[in-house]
Amino acid sequence: MEDRGPADLSSDQDQHHRSQREARPQAEPVVLDARAGYGIEWAAEHLIGGGIIALPTDTVYGIGASLAHDDALRRIFAIKERPLSKPLPILLASAAALGSVALDLDERVARLLARYWPGPLTVLLRGREGMPAEVTGPDGIIGARVPNHPVALELLERAGGAMAVTSANRSGEEPARTAEEVVESLGGAIGVVLDAGRTPGGVPSTVIAIEHGGPTILRDGAIPGEHLLATWLEIAAG
Repeated sequence: MEDRGPADLSSDQDQHHRSQREARPQAEPVVLDARAGYGIEWAAEHLIGGGIIALPTDTVYGIGASLAHDDALRRIFAIKERPLSKPLPILLASAAALGSVALDLDERVARLLARYWPGPLTVLLRGREGMPAEVTGPDGIIGARVPNHPVALELLERAGGAMAVTSANRSGEEPARTAEEVVESLGGAIGVVLDAGRTPGGVPSTVIAIEHGGPTILRDGAIPGEHLLATWLEIAAG
């Protein structure tokens, strides 16, 4: 990755300030019923057009944007009041989509993910060249998972297979588990809320990094770390 000079950093700061202005609420969001025939379709069209939506997952509600729209990704940071130093996680429609965003997937890692995906396990891997800076950060590492929620999976399929998603709350607040809580927290800062009722989880995903030939637990979550490590030892033993 090329070194970035003061002019580049100044440009990033200017873009962030513009995103903060753009993220100010203008009106109440459109709430779409995910059970209606048009709900997921309209939400996908909003994403493809560069919009930001709130969607249900197997843990909590998230807000997301297409990886193809840098301006929408930057607006998420402003909406959440999230530091630019914390890249946005990626949700995938399937494990097969991981190769489109990540490099060098070890066979043992693939077997580990096959045990827990779809599900609340986020893995950190090296991102492919050209991935947006908003999802990689300065070290080129992405965090990705496949959610175990039918609405999220259908939306991801319709919207290209991958999108940046983070919890639908301002940094420091409790995550939202209903569409009503999303509207209460974020209001008109987002354009569309895809309502599928209360999320089944509530505990964030477990986060792992693959280091020195094995997984390191970076955040305990819905999957106990000891279960993951035991599964890894089983896989490594062949």
